[in-house]
Amino acid sequence: MHQSPRHQSANVSTSPVGPESAPPFAPEFAWNDIELVFLDMDGTLLDLYFDNHFWLEHVPKRYAERIGLDPKQTKDALMQRYQRIQGTLDWYCVDHWSRELGLDIALLKSEVDHLINLHPYVIEFLDALAAHGKRRVLVTNAHQKSIALKMERTRLGGHLERILCAHDLGLAKETPGFWERVQRIEPFDPARTLFVDDNLDVLRAARDYGFRWLLAISEPDSSKPARGIDEFPAVQGFASVLAGMT
Repeated sequence: MHQSPRHQSANVSTSPVGPESAPPFAPEFAWNDIELVFLDMDGTLLDLYFDNHFWLEHVPKRYAERIGLDPKQTKDALMQRYQRIQGTLDWYCVDHWSRELGLDIALLKSEVDHLINLHPYVIEFLDALAAHGKRRVLVTNAHQKSIALKMERTRLGGHLERILCAHDLGLAKETPGFWERVQRIEPFDPARTLFVDDNLDVLRAARDYGFRWLLAISEPDSSKPARGIDEFPAVQGFASVLAGMT
């Protein structure tokens, strides 16, 4: 289903030659009016190829081996189970799927963790935010065990002021009431906060809460074409955002 993505060191941000080197569109943000930037992890800062490969290829393969069934039938059955709880905390939960499938999901992730990669220009963007005096907060639906693995692999933690995990808050980002819970531990003004995510349902929930500045990532998975997004300002990657900051 997936083609092999760009493979780069997970610990080093590179600037490849290609469309990202000459961004066709620079989003217009009033950076002087923005104090805080909330950032999603998977698909936004990190290439979603890892997660797509893991859940659509690696888990079905290992599950088929465990139960001794045809891999294709097993994959089809798993897709139905995924879809039934899509968008809930359980959908993102490593422990939930470990119980459901009788697999050590955290261990299986480590089997393919070489596929965890930063998107191009992520570190440069985060460093530019710091240089402009913006607070950088990761807000993710990923489970704590996934966050730990990806922070170890990418060293992103040193470029963030805080990491907020939806599992600690008890609601997924797309769920009404999520941002009220964020406010209790990370007070913010929605009119002076930029939120960047690749999930349109999550961005819609943020818009409903009153965020003034929203940005969608149109190419969360490097092995897939960029999506056409009209509902929100959107960029393929962070080279465009950097161009708009200068």
